[in-house]
Amino acid sequence: MYVCLCHGVTDRQIRQAAEEGCRSMRQLGKEMGVGRQCGRCAATAREILRECQTEEHMTLAGMLAQPA
Repeated sequence: MYVCLCHGVTDRQIRQAAEEGCRSMRQLGKEMGVGRQCGRCAATAREILRECQTEEHMTLAGMLAQPA
């Protein structure tokens, strides 16, 4: 779905940016323009970033918790 209509950014693009290391709205704004125009997308974009960070954290924690 489109998250930022001003710059044509989708949720998939935000998730991909998070996978590639984007960790903040400031970075997302610099790289994709999200939240820089009207600002209506900022809350949704922030939520997507948090989801990705949580999933990534849980996956990493699960890998570390398993015996070698």
